[in-house]
Amino acid sequence: MIRSLTSPRRGRFAALLAAAALVLAGTVAATTTAPPAEALDNGVARTPPMGWNSWNTFGCNINEALIRQMADAMVSSGMRDAGYQYVVVDDCWMNPNRDSAGNLQGDPGRFPSGMKALGDYIHGKGLKFGIYQAPLAETCAQYFDSYPGSTGALGHEEQDARQFAAWGVDFLKYDW
Repeated sequence: MIRSLTSPRRGRFAALLAAAALVLAGTVAATTTAPPAEALDNGVARTPPMGWNSWNTFGCNINEALIRQMADAMVSSGMRDAGYQYVVVDDCWMNPNRDSAGNLQGDPGRFPSGMKALGDYIHGKGLKFGIYQAPLAETCAQYFDSYPGSTGALGHEEQDARQFAAWGVDFLKYDW
């Protein structure tokens, strides 16, 4: 037998619908009128660090001319103007041995002008200079026998930081 809703049931059903509509309207109003997020106005990390990293395409097969070409391409393609600002020279940039004072140095065969000159070139393009280092005795490529030497930062952390600053490095990929 089909029973029709009686007047009290219709009233309760209408009241439930009205209540649901009010809750929904309140939820929509609350989500559309929320205050904007607050952040420090110091210019730091307005966007994620965006740029190009040599490892993703070339692995250990890098040199000064290639890095300069990539910096040029970031400018000519419009990537720099779109917010991509970092050129990161990843693993295998360094001479396999530190100098007599324990300083890192660019591999002279791969980076004949030196890392400071490369950083100056990148900065001259309106980009930022990034570099790779690892906190162990060996870098990742050295550990896996893809690159000779043992030039990780272990025991040289402050010395390497001073060296990077002297070269004008803006970004450090510290690979743990």
